[in-house]
Amino acid sequence: KNIGMVFQQFNLLESQTVYQNLKIPLIISGAPKNSIDKRIEELLDFVGLKDKKKSPVSKLSGGQKQRIGIARALATHPKILLCDEATSALDPKTTKSILELLRKINREFGITILLITHEMEVVKEICNKVAVMQDGEIKEQGNIVEIFSNPKEEITKDFISSVINNSIPESLKKELDLKLPIVKLTFLGEKSGQPLISEINKKFNISTKILSASVNELGATILGILVVQFEGNIEIINEVEEFIKNRGVKIERMEIV
Repeated sequence: KNIGMVFQQFNLLESQTVYQNLKIPLIISGAPKNSIDKRIEELLDFVGLKDKKKSPVSKLSGGQKQRIGIARALATHPKILLCDEATSALDPKTTKSILELLRKINREFGITILLITHEMEVVKEICNKVAVMQDGEIKEQGNIVEIFSNPKEEITKDFISSVINNSIPESLKKELDLKLPIVKLTFLGEKSGQPLISEINKKFNISTKILSASVNELGATILGILVVQFEGNIEIINEVEEFIKNRGVKIERMEIV
């Protein structure tokens, strides 16, 4: 009763109406008969499908079916909503609307949402904590900003690279002076808005080659990642790296493969 379940393939009774699908969990949970219709109206209004009450499930679109699946999961006022690949069968536009609905559920009802997914874009969009699993074991876990900005395990790095790609284009690799270091700069929050590169070029009289850049929103935090190569005297470059560290920006040297 305290856990609601949302499935990848909806798990609705296709031959029954929306009303009948929502009525079943309420009957099973022992809800008073005189409260069932009111609860179904509330659920349909919340998921934006009030006009589909008498529609057969078979006539609904994939996104509508998932909304009904979510409404059914909410029927008994659960404390936890378990979503098993809830968006993987949906197109990008529908996925976005379902994620917004899940946000609304969390915000308005205070329900904890446990999302099982292999889609890192979905994790980036909605989650505030993440655990990466492989072969039944948790390999890495933490808050979303910590994991996305500083992944430790290879599997986590692989997952994150699917949504935050910091690889250097092959055409640029051919032009690089491999005697000079290539560095990855990670900016978090307000530091993402710093005109750091412009300041460095003026202060140290060196030039900067930008090889890759990305800016991503993780909840209320901005994550910016910049891959650059500084061109100039190696001693000055070392000073630049120290200057960057002192500004609170994470810096790490990269190897080109």
